[in-house]
Amino acid sequence: MKRLLCLLLLLASCAFSFTSVQAENNKPDGKRYVIIHADDAGMSHSVNLGTIEGMEKGIVSSASIMVPCPWFKEFADYAKNHPEGDYGIHLTLNSEWKNYRWGPVASRDQVPSLLDEENYLWDNVGQVMAHVNVKDAEKELRAQIERARKFGVPLSHLDMHMGAVVSRPDLLQIYVNLGIEYDLPVLFVANLDPKKYGAIAARAKELKSVLQKNGLPVLDELLQFYGERDYTKRKNTYLESLRNLKPGVTQIIIHCGIDNQELQNITNSSSRRDGDRRVFTDPEVMKLIKDQGIEVITWKQFHKMARKKVAPAK
Repeated sequence: MKRLLCLLLLLASCAFSFTSVQAENNKPDGKRYVIIHADDAGMSHSVNLGTIEGMEKGIVSSASIMVPCPWFKEFADYAKNHPEGDYGIHLTLNSEWKNYRWGPVASRDQVPSLLDEENYLWDNVGQVMAHVNVKDAEKELRAQIERARKFGVPLSHLDMHMGAVVSRPDLLQIYVNLGIEYDLPVLFVANLDPKKYGAIAARAKELKSVLQKNGLPVLDELLQFYGERDYTKRKNTYLESLRNLKPGVTQIIIHCGIDNQELQNITNSSSRRDGDRRVFTDPEVMKLIKDQGIEVITWKQFHKMARKKVAPAK
């Protein structure tokens, strides 16, 4: 159930189904664009292998890296040597697996509110909300971005792990500020239900225009799917979602991996991650996208599209 918390305050998601969130952008050309985005690169060797396979042999167009994780350096080396790729930072404030944990990038004595009793990052989003000091969070998030830059990762965007970075209005503000400061798009939607999300929804609505004024894009829709372990059913769910894409820019969040002993020892989601890798390297899926006239894009391309909207007329 921990994984169902993943975007707790970003998505109104539920198990075994797709959820979409619309940001009501203008869609003048009527085209359908999709970013096929693999989360959690750097988490483990098997996740790195699955993500790279999805990018090289399939249609995974973007990935984001968990800088605090043990296998960060392996994926950072790959990104540095493949600068044509599209790489974001999966900003991380929690460490959710029982026996596979990580701590902060910043020195522990500099970010004490980020740590649980075992000296790792907090387990879940609720604990982050309850315990994390906003100054410590900013220090850690900045350290993650700077570490990735130090290792030569050519960054294209920022997003977040399990929604922890958007779980409070003050953390949401930091997230947006960092995107503007580094001129990096942030994964963002702005139509959260105010009855359900209160101050978060109100702040997100305000910050949407701030991002757009700074030439940073906001997605029209965001889709992700956890539930089904059976490969055929999982594939059919993705195919149906692709057929029903609406005009504008949609991101599909996936989690790639290899269902081997390493990943099985870390998480019970190993088969689903393996399924995502297989789906988005499947020729039938790639053919459907082409036949549907859907254009697969990266965050770099999406950023360029947003800049054109705010470019002054000559």
